[in-house]
Amino acid sequence: MRVIGLMSGTSYDAIDAAAVDLELDADVLVLRPLGHVSEAYDAALRDALAAALPPAPTDLAHVCRLDTLIGRAFAATAVRADRELCDGRAELVASHGQTVYHWVERGQVHGTLQLGQPAWIAEATGLPVVADFRPRDIAAGGQGAPLVSRVDLLWLRGRPGTPVALNLGGIANLTAPDGTAFDTGPGCALLDAAARGLSGGSLDHDVDGALAARGTVHEPLLRRLLAEPYYALPAPKTTGKELFHLGYLWDALAGFGRLTAEDVIATLTRLTARTVADAVRSVRATEVIASGGGTRNPVLMAMLGAELPGVALRTSDELGLSAVAKEAYAFAVLGFLTVHGLAGTEPASTGARRPSVLGSITPGRDGLGLPPRAERAPARLVVE
Repeated sequence: MRVIGLMSGTSYDAIDAAAVDLELDADVLVLRPLGHVSEAYDAALRDALAAALPPAPTDLAHVCRLDTLIGRAFAATAVRADRELCDGRAELVASHGQTVYHWVERGQVHGTLQLGQPAWIAEATGLPVVADFRPRDIAAGGQGAPLVSRVDLLWLRGRPGTPVALNLGGIANLTAPDGTAFDTGPGCALLDAAARGLSGGSLDHDVDGALAARGTVHEPLLRRLLAEPYYALPAPKTTGKELFHLGYLWDALAGFGRLTAEDVIATLTRLTARTVADAVRSVRATEVIASGGGTRNPVLMAMLGAELPGVALRTSDELGLSAVAKEAYAFAVLGFLTVHGLAGTEPASTGARRPSVLGSITPGRDGLGLPPRAERAPARLVVE
């Protein structure tokens, strides 16, 4: 089956589309990457999205407009991916949507909201669309994240030692071979917020780690940031920009006087590297396979390597999946599992009571056209 996966992460900078051919051969799921494309949100939509995210107030009219506008943007990206990567022969779209809120209280997730109405995607492409992946796991008592752990576990199975998959998005998360999976804390969320806030909006991220490279880690600030209670919570656990946002950073900076932007961003880069490394050490990993936008920051990757001496650090590109589009590939796989009636969650990863078949399905132009239910779930994922 030829599937397009759509993803926009917590950095909300662009929509990534990855196309794959997927074939279930006995208990092996074979994935053949067809490539990926990326479409940046236009400035007006990105500003409107930023204005609605916590802790900013919003209203239902704004949410409704965002749901439509993001849906249209996802639809346009899916059409492009079908044309450029699939020769117009895609059979299914799997859309994660854009997370705008993850409702967490006392370590328990009660709900989540991803915008990007799938009807726009189905109308534009004519294809059935799987969307709203996260709520079913939450209804089963899970955290609703990280959902890519199901794909990671299939993909890493059989590798020597103790490999972990690490995603360095706005929020960083990892998956270990025993199914342990959790958000480690901020990946690029505070870095991006600091770049925007300290540059007066002229920067939206630390390009190539240039600011961090010119700065010096401020140890008292780092100690204050590391005292965040989230890091001490047991897995499974999830977090988001509801916690790690610009206001959080301003509060952390209180009382330190005037620090340069370079020193603040160097400190935040070290914070991400340290908290990720602490998480990696907690599962006794021997290898880290990283993906996400943070892999493009050489200073962050160098700091992470320095924090993990003796642990092999590589990117998913080396194993055949683009580091910047790996989550889009993963949601293509989750969509494939859904239409074949197969569970897309690992209870050990999300804390759910049971595995769940994920998402809701919006019919395409010709109806659902679902394949027969698979006779058995895959035990392994092979990238060809």
